[in-house]
Amino acid sequence: MATAKKAAPAKKAAPAKKAAPAKKKAAPAKKAPAKKAAPAKKAAPAKKRTPNAAFMKAMAVSDSLAAVIGKGPYPRTEVTKKVWEYIKKHKLQDAVNKRMINADDKLKAIFKKAQVSMFEMTKLINGHLK
Repeated sequence: MATAKKAAPAKKAAPAKKAAPAKKKAAPAKKAPAKKAAPAKKAAPAKKRTPNAAFMKAMAVSDSLAAVIGKGPYPRTEVTKKVWEYIKKHKLQDAVNKRMINADDKLKAIFKKAQVSMFEMTKLINGHLK
């Protein structure tokens, strides 16, 4: 009889486990409205974001880079904008693969290559900033 009593509580525990997953399924339904509220919180801090001072610091440009964007100290952000203006004005972006930049004589002095990717371009330009 002692074994029969031990088996009975085990059977009662099994239905309790089945009831627990039903509660877990109800919980995600409650989380869904919480997720909708979260993006609203993320939008508010985006307005408070200030630019990094390191990017806004005016930097001296090398002579080869000055031939492309002009003389004078520029912040990094402005240097990148001016190089892109030059690339688009002279149609130096590759027609097939838009990520590649075909260098003309002025840009070859900066890039040291005939063609570079747009991601590599910023790395190479940083070498011409002081």
